[in-house]
Amino acid sequence: MSPHTHPAVTPDALDLDVTADVEALYEDGITARKGAFTPEWADRLREDIEAAFEEARSRPGGAVGRGPHRYYVEIHPEQLRGFVDLADHPWVRSLCTAVLGPDYRIVEVGFDVPLEGAVNQPWHRDFPMPEETRAERRLTSLAFNVTAVDTEEDMGPFEIAPGTQWDDSPEFGHGMFPPRSHYPRYEERAVRKYPRRGDISARSALTVHRGTRNHSAKSRPVLVLGVDGPEATNGERHDAAVTRSYWESLPERVRRHLDCEVVDVLRPITQKHTIEGLVMGDA
Repeated sequence: MSPHTHPAVTPDALDLDVTADVEALYEDGITARKGAFTPEWADRLREDIEAAFEEARSRPGGAVGRGPHRYYVEIHPEQLRGFVDLADHPWVRSLCTAVLGPDYRIVEVGFDVPLEGAVNQPWHRDFPMPEETRAERRLTSLAFNVTAVDTEEDMGPFEIAPGTQWDDSPEFGHGMFPPRSHYPRYEERAVRKYPRRGDISARSALTVHRGTRNHSAKSRPVLVLGVDGPEATNGERHDAAVTRSYWESLPERVRRHLDCEVVDVLRPITQKHTIEGLVMGDA
């Protein structure tokens, strides 16, 4: 097993050998599982995202801007027909356990949608570096991304600067936005990602990244599954809930890791995870 594997984890706790993925997360800040699902599964995901996006944009606070023509929407797990498939996927389970330990918690389900006209975002990370990462060089959360389309060059692909999850500077605005004087470092390292329907990626949300300009007339919806280790506090920014009947229908192995309120009736989520520095875009 990787020396970075959580100390509470033994090999028999994992369904899959994810040693190479753990190493990639610590070295590059990102890894992926190609073909984890069928393209047809991803097509159903897109249908659910499009329905949720239409509903969210019909009410105040339903969708939050992440730049011009770019939106983020948090949703409830049961709005996705494939939620259990994703949360209980052997690769997702094994990677969460290996990196975050056996008590990991799913705290976020949402999606990003860059539309036609979306521009380059400023380079950023999704939240300030936790003290555990700064002091112990240890990851305490993961973000899984699942594309709902086959990504093409003109669709504004996700761009990431590998290895920058450890970058730590008092010059970062709000602990998240590197100054423009740092941009050459990220542009030199930048890698664009072109996932296909059915692929899953996992990354540290601390790895500096950005969405790029969408030159096409197509949207590029991407699901986000946010997972915390015991020390992380990202769940405080999210409001996922499930109905009692849905909770009772879930496999116990999923319930054990799903950190959300159980309610009689779901209420639409008003977005509160706004990243102000992304609202205007970059260039």
